[in-house]
Amino acid sequence: MGYAQTQKQPAGDPLPASIHGVVADKDGELYEGARVTLTMTVQDAQPAKTQTSDSGGAFNFAGVPAGAFTLTIASNGFATQTISGVLRSGEAYDAQTIVLPVTGATSEVRVTASQQDIAVEQFHEEEQQRVLGVIPNFFVAYAPNAPPLTTREKYALVWKSSIDPVTWLAVGALAGVEQAGNTYSGYGQGAQGYGKRFGAGYADAFIGSMLSGAVLPAAFKQDPRYFYKGTGTIRARTLYALASAVVCKGDNGHRQLGYSGILGSLAAGGISNLYYPASNRNGVGLTFQSTGLGIAGNAVGNLFQEFVVRKLTPKLPHYAQSNP
Repeated sequence: MGYAQTQKQPAGDPLPASIHGVVADKDGELYEGARVTLTMTVQDAQPAKTQTSDSGGAFNFAGVPAGAFTLTIASNGFATQTISGVLRSGEAYDAQTIVLPVTGATSEVRVTASQQDIAVEQFHEEEQQRVLGVIPNFFVAYAPNAPPLTTREKYALVWKSSIDPVTWLAVGALAGVEQAGNTYSGYGQGAQGYGKRFGAGYADAFIGSMLSGAVLPAAFKQDPRYFYKGTGTIRARTLYALASAVVCKGDNGHRQLGYSGILGSLAAGGISNLYYPASNRNGVGLTFQSTGLGIAGNAVGNLFQEFVVRKLTPKLPHYAQSNP
């Protein structure tokens, strides 16, 4: 098997950085065809670079040297916008959404948003993510290098997902299927049997989500979200999606074993023995079986996230792609 060779960066040399953003009009519509010019204001800087925003209003300048810069965004009929900032070595600078007002004036904006401000904005965007505009898709980060969730945000996402009407409908449908097949026969039939199956199904979903998505991620300082890759070969993206079922990103930004997800599944499986019919319990064996099935289900879900779900989720922010 061959290995890609990378050239070592000399000690002290600045790493290339990048600048990306999105252009929109005053109504919030993404704007295609705006001229975006990048000018480095440092001494001996490379010549200015110009791009036009794509169909999603996005632009991305790669391989940019560190230092002070100016972005000029212009289009016929709109006021020219000028954004200034300082690019650090290796930074992926997010210029956010740049609005072109319909005036003849030229305005200057100095970007001073803190990392915390960016994190809050991205969190609110994730709260609105829904497949086909309906199904919750909150635990996926599409932004490159998304800041970690705070403890409060981890709990908020789990709670928002747990009380969502779509979650209740999904649990209800599953309970109906189980009742039709007389799964967990100890619950019996009729309205009482359905109610018990519904309650057990919702308890499974709530306890599993709370432990794996909030309690343990907060304790282990891990991020419960799936970080969309979106670049590379199909094989590389497939392996990444499968590995993400047991590997997660820590709050420190490093990939690590997903203790919170694995232990959360084990704990939830163990707790479920308290409310499932005695005739359908299998002690430790059932717990490990449920955990294995849960990990396999996450792997399949990650594949759908990587290759299908983004295309079915409207109104996503147009972030430049990068490998997590």
